[in-house]
Amino acid sequence: MGIRSSRIVLAAALSGAVVWLAGPGASLAGAAGPGGGACQLQGVASISPSLTVASGAFAYSFTGSLSSCQSNVAGAPTMGTVSAGIQLPETVTLTNTSTGATTTGTVLYQEPVPQGTGSCGNSTTAGQALAVWGDGNSTVIAFDTTGALAAVQLQGAVVASMTLALVPSSVPAGYTAPSTYTINSNEPAFSVGQQSLAVLTFSPSTPDQDCVRIGVSSANIDGVVGIGSAS
Repeated sequence: MGIRSSRIVLAAALSGAVVWLAGPGASLAGAAGPGGGACQLQGVASISPSLTVASGAFAYSFTGSLSSCQSNVAGAPTMGTVSAGIQLPETVTLTNTSTGATTTGTVLYQEPVPQGTGSCGNSTTAGQALAVWGDGNSTVIAFDTTGALAAVQLQGAVVASMTLALVPSSVPAGYTAPSTYTINSNEPAFSVGQQSLAVLTFSPSTPDQDCVRIGVSSANIDGVVGIGSAS
């Protein structure tokens, strides 16, 4: 089946950092259940190797914006960003390998890269994603997904932290940097253990990616997403 008509069932997981009881066409108010909230998500995913009609293993990364957020939790953020599998610049302590002296500098750290198995017709994926809210706080979600045609079911939960790995090539010559960097879930509106569920809409970012002649290496994501308690 051509991807243009069926959409793509790649990883709603990509937006797993912020999803709960929402789907395409759902209202923001309706998606915000007890102890939760909802946002409009727009983003782009990169997939490697490209998805085709044949099933296989793949990895992916994702970045997106969270806007028009509504919540029944006082003080919940109203906007933010979400990512999975990308490299982030972080300021850390650098150590001079000759003198032992320390200084601060900005180097790159790699988020865990989500992994999946499947094709344009169905897929399963798992990973972690990071939401960074407008108030500067963060929420980390561990997730897994299953998908068939246009529908992808995501299940996940807020976890305490995400551990990123140092990108060695980003460290200045003559210095060392910490091998890992940890980002904690510290957004008070969304506590560790809260759940996530979603169905979102995916489409190839260019019309020539038809899954047959040209595999899908990038996809647009759009939908209503949320996070919260089911009761």
